[in-house]
Amino acid sequence: MSLIKELFGRSPFGPLVEHTKKVHECVRLVRPLNDAAIRGDYEELHRLQDRVSKHEYEADRIKHEIREHLPRRYLLPVDRMDLHTFLHSQDSIADSVEDFAVLLTIRNTKIHPEIAEELTAFVDQIVEVGNTLMAAAEELEDLAEASFSGAESNSVLERIAGLGEGEWKADRMERRLSRHIYDLEQELDPVTILFYEKMLSSLSAIANAAENTGDLLRCMIVKG
Repeated sequence: MSLIKELFGRSPFGPLVEHTKKVHECVRLVRPLNDAAIRGDYEELHRLQDRVSKHEYEADRIKHEIREHLPRRYLLPVDRMDLHTFLHSQDSIADSVEDFAVLLTIRNTKIHPEIAEELTAFVDQIVEVGNTLMAAAEELEDLAEASFSGAESNSVLERIAGLGEGEWKADRMERRLSRHIYDLEQELDPVTILFYEKMLSSLSAIANAAENTGDLLRCMIVKG
């Protein structure tokens, strides 16, 4: 261990990137979950839910390790409380994906064919928002080396610039899809309609968490 590391402890940004990657693995499973639900492949849904739970658990372990071992003597380029808040917000993305996955396994609910294409488009928009944030967050270690300034920070700011618009598009798609669901209420029982609404809500929570995390990352860069 170098003298610098002995004096100031271990940088938390490497583990933060590892946490980001675990959260990203959860986000990547949202589209396969949706596709399995549309096919009515309930066995595959359970397999995918197990994978999400595993990734979410591993992300939780990394989160706890970061919180317990965040070195107090390490000269951080950002405020420690901002790091804790960012970590919590990022973790909520994985939690929201797990909520979606668990929901799909609670009840064997068929997806009405008339909403399948629109639902998939909504899911793709949610995943796009999540992927945009994850791609930016994976630059945390490089950002730290650049003291959250310079060309690296500008690059990350450009990556997350569209998060707000992406989340806004997802909100509009959710509202349209919700109206479409209620247009079919003569064909759907009330429990199924409620289930669909819970699906949309859990998906929307993923995009909301990604946008919030992006805002926190932007604030750290601006403060830096």
